[in-house]
Amino acid sequence: MIYLRTIAVAIATAILQLAIAATPNNATPTSLHDLAREITRVESIREIKDIQRTFAHLSQFGKFDAVASLFSPNATFIHGGTTNATNITGIPSIAKWLRDDAGEMNGISPGSLNTIVVENPVINLAVDGLSAKARWNGLRFAGDGKGGTKIQGGIYENEYARTETGWRISLLHYYGMYEGPYVGGWRNMGGRGIPIIPYHFTPEESGIVIPPAVGEAPQTNISIEDVERRIKRLNDEDEVRNLMHAHGYYVDRRMWSDVVDLHSADTKVSIVGVANYTGLGGVRKALERMGPENLVQGIANDHPIFDMIVDVAADGSTATVRGIEIGMLGDANTRTASWEFNIFRNQFIKENGIWLVKDVEITPLVVADYYKGWGDGGTRSNTSYVPPFLPSTGFRFSGSKSAGTKIVSRTELEDLYRRLQRSAAYDGAENQSHAYGYFLDDINCAKMGALFAKRGHKASPFAGFFITPERIDGACVASYGTNRSTLRQSISFHWRPQPVVLVSEDGRSATLRARLLQPSTSATKSGAFNNAIYHDQMVLEDGKWRLWSVTIDEHYWTSSTWEGGWADAKPRNSSAPDPQPASWTKKYPPDVTIAEVGLRESTFRGGSGKYIEWPEIQRMWFQYSNLVSGRVPEYYWPGCVPCQTRPDWALTANGYQEPPTGSASRNGTIS
Repeated sequence: MIYLRTIAVAIATAILQLAIAATPNNATPTSLHDLAREITRVESIREIKDIQRTFAHLSQFGKFDAVASLFSPNATFIHGGTTNATNITGIPSIAKWLRDDAGEMNGISPGSLNTIVVENPVINLAVDGLSAKARWNGLRFAGDGKGGTKIQGGIYENEYARTETGWRISLLHYYGMYEGPYVGGWRNMGGRGIPIIPYHFTPEESGIVIPPAVGEAPQTNISIEDVERRIKRLNDEDEVRNLMHAHGYYVDRRMWSDVVDLHSADTKVSIVGVANYTGLGGVRKALERMGPENLVQGIANDHPIFDMIVDVAADGSTATVRGIEIGMLGDANTRTASWEFNIFRNQFIKENGIWLVKDVEITPLVVADYYKGWGDGGTRSNTSYVPPFLPSTGFRFSGSKSAGTKIVSRTELEDLYRRLQRSAAYDGAENQSHAYGYFLDDINCAKMGALFAKRGHKASPFAGFFITPERIDGACVASYGTNRSTLRQSISFHWRPQPVVLVSEDGRSATLRARLLQPSTSATKSGAFNNAIYHDQMVLEDGKWRLWSVTIDEHYWTSSTWEGGWADAKPRNSSAPDPQPASWTKKYPPDVTIAEVGLRESTFRGGSGKYIEWPEIQRMWFQYSNLVSGRVPEYYWPGCVPCQTRPDWALTANGYQEPPTGSASRNGTIS
């Protein structure tokens, strides 16, 4: 096996060198100075993401002075609807506004809740690397513990500045789009139509997270050792993030054996104020608190992960993650459902080059019956413990610099740059994933189609697959039409959080699995949630990240109404005919139908088998095996979904490498 891996590495290296030589847009640094500048630019994207995540973490516990310290001294803060908004300047004023706005819904008062989720970033770094812009989705769940509740949702269009003490928010501009109390649910703000929120990016710009630097790189005393360490830290962050996100998907599906595979032998699980467990057997016992292995009809067990920060230790042997988990749980058989708002703060360890979960610490904040809501505070396991926060600013990635030789071979530079580009690819793939969601929210067919590669393809729900940007645009128009007002009376959002991004060895292609969390809003009725999974691929084409393949699995659970929630679902009549493909496909037929894909899509509307609809449990597919053990899931489909039917659509048929499909990325074949 080792011999075969050695051969594989040699072949892959040869392919990589050919790719480098053949790629006209390649800009491999020619010195350590150039490479150091590129590392700083990738690190900047990570710090910008983390400073916004820290905004959410601190707000959850009423740390408003600390939240305000995330802003630059003369920052502007704009918060409100699309017409009337609060506009203030300066750190003290921002802190006061945050405190006054929260009132007793501050996460401090007994029974209060102030969970702010800020997710789905599209980030663009300025050419000089000193400023950036980012778009985010925002959603706030709040309550005062005395019956008062609030749900707010909208979009952030923010700006960031690199200061002497780290990255800071220079402009926070929140566009409120919907809001309301828990009882009765949310609606469009003011009961009116919602305008398009201005984008800071175009379809071309979203594919360039970090633009090429201009001019000669500053001289630095950085050593080759520092360069290697900082790149490795970025790569490690990606692996830990993937591991935690994959861990979450396995928990959702009650795949207890796969969850256990991700843990070290001496692992610990602590549910603060509830119970403690040790060892792999203890992990399984903790998991079985949720129920037996595998989902059965009517069970929803979703625990979406949001705003996760990963802090890898300087020596690269351990890491800590901290994030927000919102449990959306239920049993349609008994019409029961609940919410859980938790903080997780977990430890990871690298053993024999493989990252493993070492310790899990879950801090429950509020557990509430879905049909009562969290206004009275639900149940709180601990009212005083605040899980320690993680660093987010102050150039935390860079560390110290040490003097060393500047004489580095071209081969060494190319290899180091390749490793760096694999982390840059993570951000590039994520950027395009979220840009897709934003353009689809606005049903902007032309911009959505323009995100795709020249041979890119997309699944249109209940229809099939369309290839090329033009055909994808046309399918969108055929489905939604063109006579749409700029003021939307209703919106179904396409949040795509919790990505597992597996990047090819050469950093030019990636596979991305993401959650579809779909809050909706309307001017006339309360909103609700739906849930599904995306299976996508991205490529670097002409110097820009582009969508190669986008597939959406049909909903794993749905909410019929806000009042009914996800547990108010009745089994489909088994004698009812299976639903047919969307009617518009008769005029605009797909290039590959859902039925033609075969087994993979057989249980979807228009598929070749028996249709499955919630509360029956839809099959959940994975593009990768277990990231530690290599355990192959029951429903396993590597590569792009239609490629077994159309192999000419595959990455390898178009000059790209297939990204790894699981544990092979962690056994030494990719570095």
